[in-house]
Amino acid sequence: MKVFINGEIKEITGEVSLTELLENFSLPRERVAVELNKEVVRKKDWETIRVKDADKIEIVHFVGGG
Repeated sequence: MKVFINGEIKEITGEVSLTELLENFSLPRERVAVELNKEVVRKKDWETIRVKDADKIEIVHFVGGG
């Protein structure tokens, strides 16, 4: 199935949770925020929310600095 991640089309196989999606792309859970179809998703819900075909996902990385 195809999903949009940060504006790019990505092909993923089968239905996955948001947590599994982040793991597939080696993204650290501790330093990202996820928006699914224009709604922010709380971290505690990532495991239960399933990614569907044509979903639009925005992943924001938090970067420390000064």
